[in-house]
Order: sequence, then C-alpha cells, then structure tokens
Amino acid sequence: MSLSAAEYVGTSNCIQCHQAQYQQWQGSHHDMAMRHADEQSVQGSFADASLEFAGKTNRFFRKGSEYWVNIEGPNGEFADYQISYTFGFEPLQQYMVEFADGRVQLIPFAWDSRSHQQGGQRWFHLYPNQQKTDEFYWTNAGQNWNYMCADCHSTQLQKAYDSNSNTYNTTWFEINVGCEACHGPASDHVKWTQSEDKQAALANLGQYSGFSRTLQAAASEWTYQPGQSTLSAASHQQSQQLKVCAQCHSRRLQISESNDHVAGNLLDRHQASLISAELYHDDGQIYDEVYVWGSFQQSKMKHAGVSCSNCHNVHSGQLKMEEPALCAQCHVASEYTPEKHSFHPADSEGAKCTSCHMPTTTYMQVDPRRDHSFQVPRPDLSQAIGTPNVCTSCHQDKDNSWALQWQRQWFPKSNYLDNHHFSEAFFAADQGLPSAEQALAYVAQNPLESSIIRASALERLAQFPGRNSVIATARAVSSEQELIRLGAVSSARHYPIAERWRLLSPLLEDPVLAVRSETTASLVKGWASLSDEQQQQLKPVLKEYQDIQLLNADRAFALVNLAGVYLAIGDYREAEANYLKAIKIEPYYANSYVNLADLYRHLGNETAAVKVLKQGRLAQPASAAIPYSTGLSLLRQKKAQLAIDYFAQAIELEPRNAHYWYVYGLSLEEFDLLKAQQALNTAYDTGRNPQHLYALCEMKVRHKDSKAKLCILQLQAVVPAEVVQRLKRQLNQ
Repeated sequence: MSLSAAEYVGTSNCIQCHQAQYQQWQGSHHDMAMRHADEQSVQGSFADASLEFAGKTNRFFRKGSEYWVNIEGPNGEFADYQISYTFGFEPLQQYMVEFADGRVQLIPFAWDSRSHQQGGQRWFHLYPNQQKTDEFYWTNAGQNWNYMCADCHSTQLQKAYDSNSNTYNTTWFEINVGCEACHGPASDHVKWTQSEDKQAALANLGQYSGFSRTLQAAASEWTYQPGQSTLSAASHQQSQQLKVCAQCHSRRLQISESNDHVAGNLLDRHQASLISAELYHDDGQIYDEVYVWGSFQQSKMKHAGVSCSNCHNVHSGQLKMEEPALCAQCHVASEYTPEKHSFHPADSEGAKCTSCHMPTTTYMQVDPRRDHSFQVPRPDLSQAIGTPNVCTSCHQDKDNSWALQWQRQWFPKSNYLDNHHFSEAFFAADQGLPSAEQALAYVAQNPLESSIIRASALERLAQFPGRNSVIATARAVSSEQELIRLGAVSSARHYPIAERWRLLSPLLEDPVLAVRSETTASLVKGWASLSDEQQQQLKPVLKEYQDIQLLNADRAFALVNLAGVYLAIGDYREAEANYLKAIKIEPYYANSYVNLADLYRHLGNETAAVKVLKQGRLAQPASAAIPYSTGLSLLRQKKAQLAIDYFAQAIELEPRNAHYWYVYGLSLEEFDLLKAQQALNTAYDTGRNPQHLYALCEMKVRHKDSKAKLCILQLQAVVPAEVVQRLKRQLNQ
C-alpha cells in the first residue's frame, strides 16, 4: 500500500493506546478550536442576555436546546440568527451562523471568557468601528469561516466552493483539531500496531510507525561547552515539526489543497507572508496578527535548533514548565540571575525572561500574544527609528534615552547596542530614502541574517531599482533558500520585462510552487513583449498560477488576479467577466473597480471607466484608489477641474500617499500655482521620493519662482549632478 493511500480514522481510535496524550489534548485550544453549539461547548450567556451597541439592543437567547442571536444584518434590519458553532474558548469565544448557501459567518459579538476579576464574563463587539462596507463586517468575506478559518480549525477540511453558483459545500473529517490534523492520516499506523513483525511492516507502512511524517523535535539533547552561557544542540535529527505547526501558525495564503507540505515544502501548499511593514514593525516585532511562524523564523532560537515542543507540550498546548526553569533548559541559570541579567527584583514581572524577550501584543481586545522572535531590547533603535521596546512599554513614564542609559550601565560590553540592524534599512525604505537601496541590498546578501529577513529586504528593494538591487536580486535567484528566491521575484517586479525575464525565467522551473507561481505572475504581465518561445515556456506554469486563483475564487483578489492574466494575453472579454464576477461576490473590494476601469480605458471607453468607478465609490466610500482613478480618467478626458476634486478626495482619504499628492500638485498647476507647489512639497515630505522634489523644482524654474535656487540646492543632495545642472541651465535661460 502506498503512503498516500492512508486514510483518516478519527481521534476516538487513538484513545486506547494514547490515554495520556488524549487527556492532555482534551480541553485544549486544539480540542476547542471549533465545536457544535451545545451545552458542553457554549460559554457565553444566552439566558435572554442583551448588549447595547451604537444605540441598538442586541439579544442573545435560547429556543429550547438551540442558541440564537438577534442582531443587525447587512440590510440594516435586525433578525434572528441561529448559532451553529462555537469558535475557541479562551480568553474569548466566538460564534458562527450557517447560511443556506453554505457560508458560515462569525457574528461580530464575542464572549469575554475571562473571569469577572479580569474584566470578563461579558459580551463585547470585536470591531466597534467597522462599517457595512468593511471586509470584516460580519456577513462579508473577512468573517467567512469557509475561507478564512476552516482549514486551521478543523481536521481534513474540504472547502468545496462552487464558483458557478457562489456556494459552499464545506466538509471536515473532524470538526476540531484532532490527532490527525498534525500526525496525518492514521490508518497505516493502526495497521502497523496490529502487525506481528513491526520492523518489517515499516517498509510498506511508513518509517515512522506507519506515519509518513515525524513530529520529533529537531534537537532533543543539549550540551554545555565551557565558557558558554547557553547550551548547544548535541545533534540535529530529522524533524518536520515546524512545517506541521506552520500550516496554521503562520500568516499565509493557501495555494494548494493536495500538495504535501510536510514531506515536501511548506511553500508548496501555502504562500507564507514575509516581514512586511503592514504586518510587522521595522525591527521584526509583531504588529498585525501573524501567528508566530514569521517571528520565530527570525530568531536565534530557531537557528540553534529549538522546536516548538522544546517549550510547549504539543498535546495540551501549554508550556512544559514555568519560567525560569523553562528557559534554563538551554540558558545556564547561574549566568541569567536577576543580579547578572535582568537587574529587576527577583520574582518580579520585570525579572521574567518573557517580559523582556517576548513582549505581548493584544489582539481582539482581550487576547495578548507573545512575540516569538526573542529579541534583545533595543532602545537605541527605538530612539532612532521609532520601533517599540519593552523598557518604555512597561515604564511608560520614561523615554528611550532613559532606557538606553540604563542598558549601557548594565551591559557596557553589549554586542547589540549601537550595532547595525536590518531595521534601519527597512525604516529607510519606509521613508523612501535614496540610501535604502544600498542598505537593503546589503541585508539581502548578508548570510548572517535569517532567510525571512533577507527575503523581506528583497521584497522592499522593488521600490528602489538600481545596480545594487539588480546584483542582490540576481544572487537571490540562485539561493538554496526558497524564501530568498521568493523575495527575488518581488524585488524584480518593476524591472522592464526583458530584464525581468533574464533574471527570473530560471525560476519557472523552481521545485517550489509558491516561487514558480509568483514568478509566473510577474512575467505574464509582459506577455505581449515575450517571444513565441518564451510564451510557450510560460504556459505550463501559467496554468498552475491560474489554478491557484481558481482555488481562491471565493475571494475577489483571486478573480482580479485571474482577470489580470486574461488582460495580459489579450482576452479582454474574459478579463471583464472576472472583474465583474469579483464585484458581484465582494462589492466592497476596491481593486475590482479600479482594474475594470483600466480595462475600459485600454479599450478607449472612458465613459464606461468613469461609470464603473462611480459605482465603486458608492460600494466602497473608504477607498482612496477609486477617486484617484476617477481623477485620472477625467484628466484623460480633458476635464482637469473636475479631476482636481477627485484627487482632493483621494488625499483626504489617504493623506500619507505621496503619489496622490504628487499627481494632485501637477494637476493644480494651471489653476493655482501656489497650491500646486504646496502639494508637491507635501508629496516629497511624505515619501522622500526625489522625483517629487524634482517636479517641484522644475515647476519653480519654469515659473521663475524666486525660491527656485533654494529648491535646486535641496535637490542636489538626492539626485545625480547632471539633473541639477540641467535645471540650472533652464533657470538661467
């Protein structure tokens, strides 16, 4: 029997032989990940309870054994909805409603399951500031269990989305996270336990007692080396534990339902998010909900061979022991006493290892989660680039200078303070500084950095094409690390297609699906400029990329991606159909309208473009991209004064978008020169893009502004000398 033929048998078949593990698992977060709503699972008060929100009363009640809520629906009317499932249990519990089309949606109210003393035992609104056009409004896609949550909260899930009818027939083998969610299907393991010659059976039933994967720790024994303050792994052993945990404990996009990411590569099934500015602080500390893997990938712990099970009981999810004993498994206790290391009173909160090295960020209002990058506090970085640090987060009446003074006093020989850190390059990129290119290229090529940081530097390099960027990208393409190769694809996305093809085409045959598919997405944009031979080379992997979008066709972004392929290859009818379908299933997704309007512009139909953008403005009034695109369309129609109003709307909605200020400034020149220059100045101050400062100086030169020389003086620090000389010649004419 092949290993792939193994079948799921269910947690109940594991209990007899694995009583201890089963007892640990019972009542754990995995056990309670999802349940049918009943007396055993529901923690919230449904005894005709009520909650006032935004001046309206929401009710939680029962009908016999059933649990119900009376809350506002998308049409603004209150209605009764039956609670079908519970989600989690502490420190909060969420509740789900099942609709006739197979959608399962999380209601906006959660039960705070903490104690009364902690402020719990109450109903609260998870997203109090949301609007009906927000992605996370409770009946919208952001709260759709089938796409957002199901794959991690149940075992052997099949989403079964039908794009033709826009319905789901989602199924699972077990409703919660059972044994086989981590260990894999257990039928061969059961056969192995029943075999008379267990050693011989391994040849047919898998080398790991009938399983096709091993969840042992990468290092199980640690040794002390004289003079060292931490122990080292005595040896490393085959382990797939991190990949198994990462399937859920990572921020990622699912790109396959069939690929084996455990025997193969994590990125064959999931496209993991990198350390982007939207998800992390510039120094890699967690910001948005990122679920551990991305932060742990940065850590020295991971690279020393530490696995999840070195600290956590994998069946209960709890820590194996309390700190400091937990940390003293590897860190020599005598070297990390309060007197030598924390300099806080023994047994105080400040003396705990986690207080300084695993700060918490609270999500969903009541759920604090620890950062797993295990960073050393850096008040010097906080002072320079504004990243948070645990010292002033705890001592809120103090500043970074105070924290830095104490750190210098306590650690005069620190290997960390004042040393270069990748965050400085990331910060420079955020600010649009010209120095960012060289700094990012250095980080991208630094073998001492983790692969996820190097990949993230490459991702940011896309904003700064140049010689250093090209060299870093070319080297990354041939990296042995799949994350670095993935970063290389992002880095090259703005290069001319000929250069992009030269750099990236080898990755069309990459062994990892995520790398191949992202390479395809980048190269297909230049389809019209490719030779017949190049197009033929692209077609097989283009099919893979399209299959990924079809897997995610219950979300508008995937349909927009699919439309982009059809647009690139010249099939405008299919492109339009997919944009329209995206608008239908997620009318609040702004990119659908913007891209469809671009298609109509390409076809020479500006009237249709404006019409669809106006439709988008009504559907998603919070989008700045829609009025901006409307302004561009009106400019093309020679309606500049109308366009200005739309550009003004865009910058009001997104005042930190330097490009919007830039275009707004250019469009104002004919009507209000002073206001135009002010807008261009704001564009440069916001994004530090030299092009924006050049536009301001060039405008001043053309209009013989008295401050043109001063502007050129400022410009010469950020652009090549020949650019400055050209402006000076214009000024003197």
